[in-house]
Amino acid sequence: MRIAQSTALTGPLGELGSAMHQGAKAAFALINARGGVHGRTIELTTLDDAYEVPKAVANTDRFLADGNYFALFNCMGTPMIEAMLPKVVDSGMPFFAPFTGAQLSRTTARNVFNIRASYADEAEKLVQHLSTIGIQRIAVVYQNNTFGKEVFDAARQSMDRLKLPAPTAVTVENNASDAGAAATALAQANPEAVVIGLAGKPTLEFVKAFRALRRGVALYALSVMGTSATVKALGADATGMAISQVVPLPSNVVTPVVRDFQAAWKASGATAEPSHLALEGYINARVFAEALQRAGRNPTRASFIDATWNLKKWDLGGFEINATTPERNASRFVELTLVGRDGRFIR
Repeated sequence: MRIAQSTALTGPLGELGSAMHQGAKAAFALINARGGVHGRTIELTTLDDAYEVPKAVANTDRFLADGNYFALFNCMGTPMIEAMLPKVVDSGMPFFAPFTGAQLSRTTARNVFNIRASYADEAEKLVQHLSTIGIQRIAVVYQNNTFGKEVFDAARQSMDRLKLPAPTAVTVENNASDAGAAATALAQANPEAVVIGLAGKPTLEFVKAFRALRRGVALYALSVMGTSATVKALGADATGMAISQVVPLPSNVVTPVVRDFQAAWKASGATAEPSHLALEGYINARVFAEALQRAGRNPTRASFIDATWNLKKWDLGGFEINATTPERNASRFVELTLVGRDGRFIR
């Protein structure tokens, strides 16, 4: 059984793509070592798109033209997925667990199966938490792109529902050229907390500039910010930041799926520290294998797609998959973590 993936293994978000890819490979290696699914091994072919849309589209074209691939698995990045989707939807090939929290992948097409909680789910969780602890004056800084606007819209809607004052909001360009100005504008507004809808370089530039102006203000960010490279680059400025996560803490062995993941990670010989992203890749691979198991001994794309939509309230061991409609993600798991003094995530 051959499946295909276009993801960033190099480029600005290469660390994210590599971690997820390694997590998935660890899961498939263990499944294959135990005899595969109905006796079939799962072979994952991955092409690097370096987080560049033209490369991702070229990779997708190559996979779709090759009749040997059963499904596309865990392709990464909102702009890439937006460009791939029309071709994939037309092809009918299963598009399994795209890595984006954006609404654009939550389409009506049955061959698109989203797992991870959406950016809107994460933003809502952050605002709910702030409301619960009595914080009223919330500011939002967001990237001037589709991702950032979705975070801002979800945060604002959540604040409306909770009867919180309208947020002070500023945008940051993708190249971070105006991050300092955004930090100054928000610092002058004197918020009690800032929700950060940024990823990559804009996060670094904004947080460093804002911390220099308002050291004590609580900062809240989404899972896409919480890579070890970003946390490391921020150094002491990351300490105390709250970050929403869409999978459990990868060091929390009390959670059964984390124990399974750590065993697979160790067996794979991986030397990197197990991360949220590696665990997410592992979970995606496990869910894929479960759907394949349910699709029967001679799975077709149609029977596999039907099987994905029959994954109702399936507990992977502290992580539930509940497929409802194509417009919704199959997981609603969101929890808050804090960045500790040593740069590690704690609950």
